[in-house]
Amino acid sequence: MTAQRRTAEVTLTILAPLVLLGIWEALSRSELINPIYWPAPTSLWGTFIEMLTEDDLLGDIWLSTVRILGGFALGAIPGVILGLAMGLFWPIRVFLMPLAAALYAIPKIAILPLVMIVFGIGETSKFVIVALSIFFLVVLNTMSGVLEIDRTFRDVARNLGASRLELFTTVALPGALPSIFTGLRLAMGFALIVIVGTEFLTVSQGGIGAMIWQSWTILSVKKMMVGLIITGIMGWLLSLLVNVCERLFMPWRVAD
Repeated sequence: MTAQRRTAEVTLTILAPLVLLGIWEALSRSELINPIYWPAPTSLWGTFIEMLTEDDLLGDIWLSTVRILGGFALGAIPGVILGLAMGLFWPIRVFLMPLAAALYAIPKIAILPLVMIVFGIGETSKFVIVALSIFFLVVLNTMSGVLEIDRTFRDVARNLGASRLELFTTVALPGALPSIFTGLRLAMGFALIVIVGTEFLTVSQGGIGAMIWQSWTILSVKKMMVGLIITGIMGWLLSLLVNVCERLFMPWRVAD
């Protein structure tokens, strides 16, 4: 990638949110949208500083981030392993596919009460609900990636005496990496959505979702907006983290 292309990418990446914020600012200042419910972005800076100095904003962000990353690891690692197995071996795929399809369709926030009964209301339940919310998404994307690999590669590996473990590590995993990272990128977004929703229901235990909900209950619109903007920034940074990992694991893949 040329330096000119890289500069253009960075410029466009920064420009998009600035344009959105500029439009929001103009509409709010001109009162085309109600500034009570849509305060101008520039008016939120003082609220942000207040939340940093007087509230535990950084603590809430840290709590949510730990819950997301912990649950993500708990769900993604076994999800990749099971997805590789389902893609390579048809009996496993046929046996588990109906279960995976059925459980994937269940809204994961709906099973939060069950998770809290089984694992309690502490941090463990937060990790588990995030893991469950992304597990089958990663499984299905990984399996699809393996199935898209040219069968010739698997046949050659078997003819050369490759063991099942070697099929995993030398054929299925490298070949399915693009699909795996697509699944991981989607899973990271789902993890953020689920943890914010979970924190809505467990307000006393902190987190960015709890902060947003508490702000809504007292009609502190500016604090709520700061929380929403921070949630968006967290989503972008977490997606960026997945992109960095993708570049590390697939250095040969350069975007057009």
